[in-house]
Formats: sequence, structure tokens, C-alpha cells
Amino acid sequence: MWLVSVASVLLILLMLIDAFEATVLPRQVMHRFRYARFYYRRFWAIWRIVALLIPKGKRREAALAWFGPMSLLGLFANWVVALIVGFALLHWSLGTVMHTSDAMHPVAALNFSTYVYWSGVTFFTLGYGDITPISPLGRFLAVVETGMGFGFLALVISYMPVVYQAFSRREVTISLMDARAGSPPSAGEVLLRLARTGNMAVADQLLAEWERWSAELLESHLSFPLLGYYRSQHDNQSWLAAVTTMLDTCTFLLAAVKGVDPYRAQLTFAMSRHAVVDLSLVLKLRPSDFAPNRLTTDQLGRLREQLLAEGLPMHEESVAEAKLAELRATYEPFVHALSRYFLFTVPAIVLDHPTIDNWQRSAGRRAPGLSDLAISEAEEHF
Repeated sequence: MWLVSVASVLLILLMLIDAFEATVLPRQVMHRFRYARFYYRRFWAIWRIVALLIPKGKRREAALAWFGPMSLLGLFANWVVALIVGFALLHWSLGTVMHTSDAMHPVAALNFSTYVYWSGVTFFTLGYGDITPISPLGRFLAVVETGMGFGFLALVISYMPVVYQAFSRREVTISLMDARAGSPPSAGEVLLRLARTGNMAVADQLLAEWERWSAELLESHLSFPLLGYYRSQHDNQSWLAAVTTMLDTCTFLLAAVKGVDPYRAQLTFAMSRHAVVDLSLVLKLRPSDFAPNRLTTDQLGRLREQLLAEGLPMHEESVAEAKLAELRATYEPFVHALSRYFLFTVPAIVLDHPTIDNWQRSAGRRAPGLSDLAISEAEEHF
């Protein structure tokens, strides 16, 4: 029975360490085995298979959006059940003497299921009193489990608001991208809207804001990896689409646009690339060996003509195309790896169709300047 005792103690320690690393430790965990990582990988693999059976569209996105909150509750339940079973095994293996107030079930008739019941009652501090330990060791373990259960539940209650606050901060900035980059976002739309202001200096403020957002994205998703599974409010937005759009925008500013201070674009590019690369490494995703071409020569030529028409000076097309390909190769393999894992859509660099921003789609009222033709053409693509 001593093997069972050792196994039960190891189970309890494993769950406590895993809960500590997931909820309290503010850094990446490097050791090979971690239950939370194992849980999410297996649970997400099953959920992805089921979601892919649903036709692509809003229903699939709705099913995928359930995974984040459900998986969090499931992880808490796994920890609690494992701790309860661990203490039950420990009491059972040590032969802790119990007293029951039920004359029909004397002490000798207590089986393992009764120990599990008593462990659950103790963990949740219910205190029914129908079964009580009478040996010193049993009383000591009961006190330990009661304190552990009380502290564990308090930790869970305090952990959930932290996760949702981090999610809310991420989504606020993604929502701000709607009027700056379109819905879905694209680097071409960002550049066109910046060019139409007639003052490219405003790009510095935008890039500074997104540099900080990328840093917060990296920090929050390394501390709480489950945030990666939380999807945005709109189906045509995601944290991956947002960071990819800013990488594409910085790439264009560095490689194709004249007269722009490259320093700010370099800072935002570096931080955004750092985020996608590190998140890929944390999830142990290999960079994609094959990635579809997101920018054809025709698309580049069309965007270049539009930006020139808005008065934005551009480098020669051949020089810009080579530099764009070089910079994109440093982050696109990681972006595509993340998109396949999370089932996100990688945003286009240049849209081939008109688009309507989410703020222009409000029911019952149409934003000024939107024609029926523009609305119908855009809605065909969603």
C-alpha cells in the first residue's frame, strides 16, 4: 500500500504545482511535462476536429468561441477532482481510521468510494459530520485538505477576473483597428487611410500604440496561454489578424514608402514579430514550410497606384517587391503556423473587394456615404 501512498502524494503535488504555474507564476514554464499544457493540447485537438465538421461560417466560429471559457472551467474541474481523489487514495492507503454516525455502515464497511465522498466534503469544507477521522494522522490530513480546498477555491475565484481583464484590454485595441484598418483588417487599407489624411506623421502615433499592444499581447499570452483560444467579438477580427496587419503595415512602410522615418516602423515591427515568434515557440509550432502568396505582383501594383494617387511617394516597384518579400519571410511562416493551430484566417495584405467596417453595419441605421451597391458587394464576401 505504500506505493499507493507515494502515488497519491505525487498526484497532489503535481496538481498543486500545475495550478501554481498556471495561475501565479508570471513566466513561461520550461520543464517538459505540464498537466495544463497536456490538457489544452488534447482537449483542443478534439474540439478542432468537431468544429471542422461544422460548415465554415458563423456557426463554426461560435463553436470555436466556446472553447476558451469551457476549457478554463474544465481545467479547474480537473484540478479539483484530482486533488479530491489524491487525498482519498492517501487516506485509503494509510488505513486512516474513520468513524461513521450511521449504524448501518460501521467503520469496517467503509470502501474507497466512501473515502472519495469524505474527501470531497472535506475539500469543499461542507462539514456534514457523518464521517469523521479519529486517528491523529487522519485529523492532520483533514485539516491540510480543508485549508488547501479553501485556498484553492479562493485562488480560482481571483484568477478568473485577471484573465478576463487581460482579454478585455486586448479586445479594446482590436476594436480600435476597425476604423483604421477595415473589417477584416488589411495593411493596404491602413496605408490608404493614412495617406488620405495628408499627414503621414499620424502614423507614428498609431505605430507606437500598436507596439505597446504587441508587448502586452506577448506578456499576457505567455503568462496566460489560454488567452490565445479566446476569440474576438466579431468573426472578421482576431488577435492574430491584428498583429499580422501591423506587421504587414510596418513592412510596407520600411520597404515601399518614401519619406517616412523608418525608426518607429522598425520598433513596432520588432515587437510584433517577437510576439508571433515567441507564441509559436511556446505552443511548439513549427514555422510553416508552405505558405500561400499573400501579395501578388498585380495586387502590389494596384496598391502602389492607389497610394501614389493619394500623394504618397513610393519606391520603385521592383525594389519594393524584393524588400517586401525579404521582410515577410521573417514572420509569415510563424503567422501561418498559428493560424492553422487556432483556425484563424490570415488577413489579406490587399483586399480584392470592397469592405464595410463593423461600425457601419449597425442594424437599423446606415452610415453616411454607403450605397446599396457597395453594401451588397461587400456582404457577398462574408
